[in-house]
Amino acid sequence: MNVEEYMIELGQQARDAARLIAKAATGTKNEALLAMADAIDNSRDALQSANQKDLDNGRANGLDDAMLDRLELTPARIDTMIEGLRQVAGLPDPVGAITDLKYRPTGIQVGKMRVPLGVIGIIYESRPNVTVEAASLCLKSGNATILRGGSEAINSNQAVAECIKSGLTAVGLPETAVQVVETTDRAAVGQMITMPEYVDVIVPRGGKGLIERISADAKVTVIKHLDGICHVYIDSDADKAKAVNVAINAKTHRYGTCNTMETLLVNRSVAADVLPELAERYQAIGVELRGCDATRELLPYINEATEEDWSTEYLAPILSIKLVDDMAEAIRHINKYGSHHTDSIITENYTKSRAFLLEVDSSSVMVNASTRFADGFEYGLGAEIGISTDKIHARGPVGLDGLTSEKYVVLGDGHIRN
Repeated sequence: MNVEEYMIELGQQARDAARLIAKAATGTKNEALLAMADAIDNSRDALQSANQKDLDNGRANGLDDAMLDRLELTPARIDTMIEGLRQVAGLPDPVGAITDLKYRPTGIQVGKMRVPLGVIGIIYESRPNVTVEAASLCLKSGNATILRGGSEAINSNQAVAECIKSGLTAVGLPETAVQVVETTDRAAVGQMITMPEYVDVIVPRGGKGLIERISADAKVTVIKHLDGICHVYIDSDADKAKAVNVAINAKTHRYGTCNTMETLLVNRSVAADVLPELAERYQAIGVELRGCDATRELLPYINEATEEDWSTEYLAPILSIKLVDDMAEAIRHINKYGSHHTDSIITENYTKSRAFLLEVDSSSVMVNASTRFADGFEYGLGAEIGISTDKIHARGPVGLDGLTSEKYVVLGDGHIRN
């Protein structure tokens, strides 16, 4: 069977499974999720063995440290996968919920019902824990899914897929409700994104090149974000201790994630007070600093920032720093150079914080908090299928509600229109 035939077969099986999953009882879906969690817990050795093969292959093939970090399945990440499944099982089921039900003058009632999207195709790189996150959210929201992970994680993803199948079959749900593409042929991606008869939505998770390609070529609706160029702005009314702690965490908690701070904006009036301490701590950790001219007057030993730096997602221990005159300049910089992902202000001024929340055009905007919180798990969604910087349908971390849509429902009692 060639790749086209193989993907069409997966699509047909997913479409058939979607009809069954859409009407599955909440209890059945929850039991499947808990059975998946147990299967993963009981398969730790097999998962780490498969993951080690991928790590060894990745090092041999020259994967960089950020990619290897995303690829690794540590015991703690396996714990998080299990906890995520159990948390999703405990979340309210959005499917079938009717809201805004109102009587019309004619006597009919009109409302909106939340319903599954159908079949969701997910394309992602490196992180095998995405396989579990995607499967859990798609299942709970009544969707079937086709998962195409990167070739660098093929062994890990297949091992995780076995646990998912075990959970589905344990409660009598079709194992084709979650299918992990077994081929590493890139033609599989091209086929999946051009099958609107079988796939309703595509969610790409990966580098900018992957997402740009999929967005350009897809015949299926795409939920996406291209870059994670996130900012922290330290305001003139910031608490210094909060500013330092947040700025350190936002950059150094993990380097290879889309919610990591890439540019630090600092009000000129407090720069001399906070930047020397921050620079010392960053350099002790090994972060390369690049600054504007004003920043380098305070920190003459750091590298010069170029125009390109302001619009670069480093995914590495590199940070660009710019001094600004006021919050308005900070907001202009964020809206010009940012990727509409996540941006944070550090301030004790309530009025400024409200203005920042309103005026920054990003999917997550924060006050006195690290950008690393922009995550479905941290937001209480159980897990996320991705982060959307689109403005239609879903925006920010995409959880259960983002994987459903609404249809109008009308309740009558023999009513006819006059």
